[in-house]
Amino acid sequence: MSSCNRVALVTGANKGIGFAITRELCRKFSGDVVLTARDEARGRAAVQQLQAEGLSPRFHPLDIDDLQSIRELRDFLRTEYGGLDVLVNNAGIAFKMNDPTPFPVQAEVTMKTNFFGTRDICTELLPLIKPQGRVVNVSSMVSLSALKRCSSELQEKFRSETITEDELVGLMNKFVEDTKKGVHDKEGWPNTAYGVTKIGVTVLSRIHARKLNEQRRGDKILLNACCPGWVRTDMAGPRASKSPEEGAETPVYLALLPPDAEGPHGQFVMEKKVEQW
Repeated sequence: MSSCNRVALVTGANKGIGFAITRELCRKFSGDVVLTARDEARGRAAVQQLQAEGLSPRFHPLDIDDLQSIRELRDFLRTEYGGLDVLVNNAGIAFKMNDPTPFPVQAEVTMKTNFFGTRDICTELLPLIKPQGRVVNVSSMVSLSALKRCSSELQEKFRSETITEDELVGLMNKFVEDTKKGVHDKEGWPNTAYGVTKIGVTVLSRIHARKLNEQRRGDKILLNACCPGWVRTDMAGPRASKSPEEGAETPVYLALLPPDAEGPHGQFVMEKKVEQW
């Protein structure tokens, strides 16, 4: 494998939106596409399904909750390709509405994967992003609705142009701790663990875009958060309004922004349009 080969990678890609994003990138991206999944058997089955359609993704195992797994992927990308051109952070979890798991447990488990797992991926893989690379963090419109249900003090922090990654991590940890103490309502948090984790993903995207401007301005890397919409997946259920293919449209649009594009960058994008955060 030549290190001059271009490569795109999708996390959580064996089903749903991640699978649809991978399929579209296989069709449209000029380079290799790596499908990653936590469950190796399901990941390889997904690759076989795409191969049966005449596409040729590669497979690499990835559990975003496991730092060792992330670092093995990082080393693979560095060795095989000398970096990474497109990263789509799609992997995430959500508890069902009627799940009996206690809310503090839901908060901790969802935060671990959706925010901290995504952050670990970014910590390890953003330094590998090549000039004119594209990074897409799949967030949710729920991050916007959850933000509006936060106290005005929390809203101000999450909208701040100067919030640091450490401050954001502190807030995400505080939410989990507040749920354990039974005070999250009183402390100004909304009653949605998934929503708060996706606030974290959106704000993290804004922070990382700002860092790229400061440290790698000349590299023309574009990094955004997006909402795929309400999509019929195992997570959202069968009543959702969009097919996985329709849900993939905005993430793929951001992943394939042309080399000379000036933006969007550091934005929250829905239906291919920038939303006010």
